[in-house]
Amino acid sequence: MPQRNFSKTQHDAIASPQMSNWQTNSHPSESYTKQRQRFLLKRLQLLTQIMLLVGLTMIAFFLWVNSQLESKVYAFKIGVVVELFILICWGLCKTAIGRRYPHLIFLSLSWSVTCVVQIDIALLFNNLEPRFSIWNLMFLTQAVIVPALWRIHLLAQFGTLFCYITLYLLYQPQLEQPLAFYIEQALFLFWTGIICVFSVYLYEGLQQKEYHARQELEIAQQQSEKLLLNILPEMIADQLKQQPTTIADSFLAVTVLFADIVGFTELSTRTSPPQLVELLNEIFCLFDELAERHGVEKIKTIGDAYMAVAGLPNQHSDHAMAIANMALDMQLALAQFNKENNQNFRIRIGISTGPVVAGVIGLKKFAYDLWGDTVNTASRMESHGIAGGIQVCEASYQLLKDNYLLEKRGLIQVKGKGEMMTYLLQGVKGKD
Repeated sequence: MPQRNFSKTQHDAIASPQMSNWQTNSHPSESYTKQRQRFLLKRLQLLTQIMLLVGLTMIAFFLWVNSQLESKVYAFKIGVVVELFILICWGLCKTAIGRRYPHLIFLSLSWSVTCVVQIDIALLFNNLEPRFSIWNLMFLTQAVIVPALWRIHLLAQFGTLFCYITLYLLYQPQLEQPLAFYIEQALFLFWTGIICVFSVYLYEGLQQKEYHARQELEIAQQQSEKLLLNILPEMIADQLKQQPTTIADSFLAVTVLFADIVGFTELSTRTSPPQLVELLNEIFCLFDELAERHGVEKIKTIGDAYMAVAGLPNQHSDHAMAIANMALDMQLALAQFNKENNQNFRIRIGISTGPVVAGVIGLKKFAYDLWGDTVNTASRMESHGIAGGIQVCEASYQLLKDNYLLEKRGLIQVKGKGEMMTYLLQGVKGKD
């Protein structure tokens, strides 16, 4: 007895159909936090490379402009310390530590140009001449290259100001400029920092809006793709997207199934429309699950009739067996459904094998459909069949006779076809 899951609804089918390879293999969308952290790490690597290059040029510049050997030595020492610090940060960006704590690398880079340089100068020269031009350039560069997490920018700037104020208090007796000069420079630095932080704050808001817009677009595209795959076979959907022209293919050997629920029309006269549709929907959902399980392509439903085919659009040689297995399981599934819902539905199934033409028709509410004598024969096998039975034509019988139990029904008069030899599929050989 096939296992059935009644919790699977039409909404579930739309939300999770059988997806194409590129969808099932794709990674789920990153959260905004992870995406922002990845963005920050990449920009930090770029920033360290730029800072290394700028540091080398500045070392060369100070060595060139300083005429005294002692000044050149001090400039070289300070430059090497800063470059080494930046080089360590650049290396950490490529490690697990950097991926986990990019914010600490950001702060280290900020303070390597501001605090480290100022501390070195204070220790070497007992001097506190502010390098505001370099600091402002550093903050502006960071705001442009690493515009993420405005709080970290603010922390980096407050750290620089705190270091500056602390050194001022320690080295106040040795300062050459009056207090007003240092206050003015500190306020200018603070103003530059506020501008940078505000810019990063605005950019971060834009990033969030852009991220959510991309998420909504991605979700809409996925939903459209899922809906399309619930209307058309995957191969046909891909073909339609690549070349929106008429799609029509010939298949030399497929097996078509028509099924009709006996007694459903009679039930419609004494059952409310919502209940009637609910029953039909539940039965057809069962058939859809069986079609997916057996690799059969559902074509359409017409009233209380169900049409499916095996062997297209992906051609395979066991199409007749796939349809036979599905037909037998449809009988079992309907029997279980009757038992659980106190109904007495029976199903009449017709099967035919042969060539067909398949394609997409229409401009609106387009559908994938089949044409040809094989389709007509399968329809006649169903309409001229026996309630509760599975009637197959001669061509299907030849493909199934070695593996299935088939009872010869004999010649029957078929509308539009004349006399035809038909058989009734009973089950699988060797299976109780």
